[in-house]
Amino acid sequence: MKVRNLGKVANNQVKRKKLRKKRNRKLILSITLLTTMIIIYCVYQYNQGLSMNKGVANTTVEPFEGEEVQFGEIKVLLIGTDAREEEKGRSDTLMIGYYNQHTHQIKIVSLMRDTYVEIPGYGMQKLNAAYSFGGPELLRKTIKHNFDININYYATVDFNGFPKIIDLVAPDGIKVNIEKEMSKGIGMTLHPGEQILHGDQLLGYVRFRKDSQNDFGRVERQQEVLSKLKDQALRINQLVKLPKILGATNAYIDTNVNTQILYSIGKGLLTHSNEGVETLRIPTENSYTNLHVDAGAVLNIDLEKNKQALKAFLESDYK
Repeated sequence: MKVRNLGKVANNQVKRKKLRKKRNRKLILSITLLTTMIIIYCVYQYNQGLSMNKGVANTTVEPFEGEEVQFGEIKVLLIGTDAREEEKGRSDTLMIGYYNQHTHQIKIVSLMRDTYVEIPGYGMQKLNAAYSFGGPELLRKTIKHNFDININYYATVDFNGFPKIIDLVAPDGIKVNIEKEMSKGIGMTLHPGEQILHGDQLLGYVRFRKDSQNDFGRVERQQEVLSKLKDQALRINQLVKLPKILGATNAYIDTNVNTQILYSIGKGLLTHSNEGVETLRIPTENSYTNLHVDAGAVLNIDLEKNKQALKAFLESDYK
């Protein structure tokens, strides 16, 4: 009897092992199929996005020699360019985007384009002239030379693609509060009051500078819109469209940020989406004077004061 029972137990164990193996195979197969479907979906969506850009060519850039990422602190040089003939080659918007992989904090530094700095090999010039002279790499060197900040990556965005990016990321628009009428220099009229703006309108909103605040007001609006876009992009219904968005905006964005870094940032933002965006403007308040030179009207800054303010802002998150 004992031998017979032992035989039954052994048979049951064998059956259970076979059943577990079968279940494991089914699980692996299901995961494989699901992964394949996701990849196919992503490729399809990405190609759909690319098809929206037929006839739009990418521009080439000079080799960028960014520093290695240290302590999980990623710094990306964000450059907004204008492809219109009268503005060709100019960097209209200059920012440093900061992301800490440990604390998941996002920071944005806006660098005023008329800041008067020394550009290596070109002498004293407006900061945005560095991009015109030597692309993202010379701009990186200029920031390092003047402010002693190491930049890891860069991303340039052509303003021609800005409305398309906005409409893909925020199809329902972005709510803003316009204090005074905006019209001069933006090709449209934006009326005062709280309203929802879409692609072209939002481009006019962030580029308008013909008021009492000039470029300073424009920088504040750019930081406001970027923060709201971040919130829109992290909505679940937008995440499924991410591959299509990347494909559609591919022709308007040039960057050396690799897939691994993008994945790390995306994962961190998804799991810590409640983190706010901290902002800084260089030059800071009471650290500059208006000056007229051969290059035109410039911001003559207290370099040491702004250098310390910038370093303190970016380094304070990892103490």
